[in-house]
Amino acid sequence: MAPPKTEDSTRELPDPSEIATTYAEVAQRASSLISEHVQRQMKKGVSAPADELGIAQAFMDMMAKLLANPYKLAQAQMNLVWDYFSLWQHSMLRFAGMHAPPVAAPAKDDKRFRDDQWQEHFLFDFIKQSYLITARHIHDTVCCVEGLDEQTQKKVNFYTRQYVDALSPSNFALTNPEVFRETVKSHGGNLLKGLNNLLRDVEDGGGNLRVKMTDTTAFELGKNVATTPGKVVFETEMMQLLQYTPSTDKVLKRPMLIVPPWINKFYILDLREKNSYIKWCVDQGHTVFVISWVNPDEKLAEKSFDAYVQDGVLAALDAIEEQTGEKEVNAAGYCLGGTLLATTCAYLAAKRRKRIASATFFTTMTDFSEPGELGVFIDEGQVTSLEKKMFERGYLEGSEMAGTFNMLRANDLIWSFVVNNYLLGKDPFPFDLLYWNSDSTRMPATMHSFYLRNMYMENRLAQPGGIEIDGTKIDLGKIKIPCYFISTIEDHIAPWKSTYTGARNFGGDVRFVLGGSGHIAGIVNPPVANKYGFWINPTGEMPESAEAWFEASEQHEGSWWTDWQAWVTGHNGTQVPARDPAKGKLSVIEDAPGSYVKARIDTPAA
Repeated sequence: MAPPKTEDSTRELPDPSEIATTYAEVAQRASSLISEHVQRQMKKGVSAPADELGIAQAFMDMMAKLLANPYKLAQAQMNLVWDYFSLWQHSMLRFAGMHAPPVAAPAKDDKRFRDDQWQEHFLFDFIKQSYLITARHIHDTVCCVEGLDEQTQKKVNFYTRQYVDALSPSNFALTNPEVFRETVKSHGGNLLKGLNNLLRDVEDGGGNLRVKMTDTTAFELGKNVATTPGKVVFETEMMQLLQYTPSTDKVLKRPMLIVPPWINKFYILDLREKNSYIKWCVDQGHTVFVISWVNPDEKLAEKSFDAYVQDGVLAALDAIEEQTGEKEVNAAGYCLGGTLLATTCAYLAAKRRKRIASATFFTTMTDFSEPGELGVFIDEGQVTSLEKKMFERGYLEGSEMAGTFNMLRANDLIWSFVVNNYLLGKDPFPFDLLYWNSDSTRMPATMHSFYLRNMYMENRLAQPGGIEIDGTKIDLGKIKIPCYFISTIEDHIAPWKSTYTGARNFGGDVRFVLGGSGHIAGIVNPPVANKYGFWINPTGEMPESAEAWFEASEQHEGSWWTDWQAWVTGHNGTQVPARDPAKGKLSVIEDAPGSYVKARIDTPAA
């Protein structure tokens, strides 16, 4: 008599041939990677471990200060024991079928514990709360150590968070209910496929793990991203200048120049038609020009910050004048592109040349006295070590900067993909924003060294005459043109209070606007989305503190784009017949988005 069928016995087993194929791929990849690793190590030889980031020293200093106050440390340990005792009581009540309020709960925006089993199953609930309690006590213990200098304290806080985030139970197969269910359902097929994905990512990273965030094969520049019609009408070894085809019969007399950062590529402003800031500006009647920066190699190692001003922005202004006959433009700069634009505006002011009639700054820092968490990576030891690497090869690898940015939001940009790719064994979802995010660019060694030392470390841009461009002293206070600052309340790269401080250094009329969300979503926020909103101080005043400005501000629904359009046309709304880039004085080089932006350098993470 056959035994009764159980749920497990009736569950469909994995295809043996598929498993065999996956095993073969894993074996082949693993063998190849081990061989390559051994060869690399033999070439490098044995070297002593280095603490280039100063992490070990920071934690040694922290422990020395912490142990100097044993009473406080003992108190922290007793508080932890008490919370564990409360959790034990809570779990016993849950096990007995009784309701009990949680001892610790995740933040509302914490995506790690969204699965229902984290709340409904008492064991997973116990694991979750135990982790949250431990994480809180670790942070509370090390966050404010008496006698520790500010930079060391920031470093301790940041890397403690990285450690705690890495140990989240959501990152392990046996303690993540979603992964556990998938493992049982697929008889471990997800873990096998995940191992294959892991080996693939190590292969793609040249021996270093580079977590794949999206299906890069799903996108092609000019086909389904960066599709706004236009032409490349000018280029230097530093950049290509794109002019977009008008969609209106009349356009504003003043052309518009967009200066993107060269840390990333310009098409963040032209991902898809429905959220393209470039397309929206064209539809509002702007003659839009955009700089597409080159992805530099060792040949451009000596290019300085001056070169980005002269061969970038100033060269673009000359080309726009030749193409349209207009001497003045409305300019906009994003992040580091905004820092460059501010420097250029001050340079032109010192030269008494009015080439830019109004300037708009997206999440732009010009005062680096409070750089936020990025400051953790910028001190003498770390910059010196980075300079050594950069000058050896002539540039900073884009993946190194991308890795730094990802660490600022590790749960969203690292660990969520570890769970999806390696534990659940799934392929990354095709997402245009993450495709752009993984399309990193290099930076010339000379320029980046200047930027880190003179701006981040010494905050010279905020000091009148603190830096010079082509022998001309830069003073932001001499910028008298109307300026529009848009920052975002959740920005982790350019903290809005820092951008506000910088905006107060300008010498003309400044309109400061605070958008919702973060560094990207808060800027790429089209009116049709009708989300996030923005804050404006109705008095137009810029008090000394950002907090005072915010207290006096009013929140508005929708996108800041419409507010900006009213502001920029309010300064000059004169219109002229639309300008076709193919019929201008400059010869068309190629169709937008151009060849410079297509230079994709997939390099291993450091």
